[in-house]
Amino acid sequence: MAKVKGFLYGVCFVSSVALNFFFVTNSLFAGYENKQLSWSQRAAAEAEAVASVSCSGHGRAYLDGLIVEGKPVCECNTCYEGPDCSQFLPDCAANAESGDPLFLEPFWMQHAESSAVIVAGWHRMSYVFADHTSISQVLQNHIHKVHSIARNAITKGKYIVFGVGSTQLLSAAVFALSLKSSSLARVFASSPYYPVYKTQTDFFETVHFEFQGDASVMKNTSDSGGNVIEFVTSPNNPDGHLRKAVLPSANAIYDRAYYWPHFTAIPAPADEDIMIFTISKLTGHAGSRFGWALVKDKDVYLNMCEYLELAEMGVSRDTQLRALQLLKVVLEGDGSEIFHFAYEKMRDRWEKISQTVSFSKRFTIQEIPPQYCNFFEKIRGPSPAYVWLKCEREEDTNCNDVLGAANIIGRSGRLFNSEDRYVRLSLLKSDDDFNLLLYRLKELVTKENGTETMCC
Repeated sequence: MAKVKGFLYGVCFVSSVALNFFFVTNSLFAGYENKQLSWSQRAAAEAEAVASVSCSGHGRAYLDGLIVEGKPVCECNTCYEGPDCSQFLPDCAANAESGDPLFLEPFWMQHAESSAVIVAGWHRMSYVFADHTSISQVLQNHIHKVHSIARNAITKGKYIVFGVGSTQLLSAAVFALSLKSSSLARVFASSPYYPVYKTQTDFFETVHFEFQGDASVMKNTSDSGGNVIEFVTSPNNPDGHLRKAVLPSANAIYDRAYYWPHFTAIPAPADEDIMIFTISKLTGHAGSRFGWALVKDKDVYLNMCEYLELAEMGVSRDTQLRALQLLKVVLEGDGSEIFHFAYEKMRDRWEKISQTVSFSKRFTIQEIPPQYCNFFEKIRGPSPAYVWLKCEREEDTNCNDVLGAANIIGRSGRLFNSEDRYVRLSLLKSDDDFNLLLYRLKELVTKENGTETMCC
């Protein structure tokens, strides 16, 4: 009997503690929620006021934009003008030149509340965080989680380096790898390759490294030894193909900017010694200038850190805060929403362009076969960031000029160390940009076929 009473007293005591804890914490959070906002009210009101400016759906007003007569000014999308961006310019060229990832803007408009950041004037004024580093540990943890959900990279056993976009990290990696030997590091990339590899390496060229051209050409020579660095873009910019290093003795820098489920099938998590990612191609926030590298070797990691500390004293704390908030939204629920949203949009754009070009004998585009995707757990079709278009007629030696005459602006194949018969067309821009590109391409193919309309 005594044991039963003791047990009942114990249950009552534990229940009492649990109930008290519940009421106290509930009271605290309720008080916080009902508390009158103070310093953030004005900032929130300003943000809401600017966000409410519609610009006819063909532009945006911004907090840091111009103010005229007390009102935010609309910044119009390409080919639109007027105070509210409602006037379409019918003769305007379809600009598909840049990789501006505005295709994700609708996703963030749907998540305006959860992605918003209000920053106090005294936020992170120090050069360093509390642990005396320039890297947010919380943001680093979120990066690990995003890769785990996307199933696109193995982060265990690797160091993380933050940079001002992936561009700076590419340069830091070349610098770090060049120090592995006292001899000149020769830098290569297989054509067609992202132009920045050459232009940036040439710009920062020192006695330690030098860009020497096409890795595919070097592979077939006997002079491929020594301190060699190879840029490998996978999936490749401009053609979207998954790639591997071609020089067996090279220290490879894997540019994985587009290795996300919305741009390519993920056959397996990447696990190279140096892998570079950027938030611009994950969330679309190119202007935030934030990227990260996953690095296996400690010495390479430390040399990259030294480069970045001397160049920038670390990535802006404000940038890291915004990146953290964006990744929090990405990780909401099961963490798959943004990947499904982005994949469906990119797949739809690719299918429309593919269908249009299929009516042409003058133009062809790259072929990307369906492949099993580790993220979707099924075979999926292509959804690349770019169209790599080729002019097939013998007389069309400069494809960029051919498209220019049809009011289409692309990026010449020559810039990618390829032929002028190729042009890269971006599928990443806004809905307005893509719709105009599709319209201009349909016009061009229709003229080729000598018909008034084209069934697409």
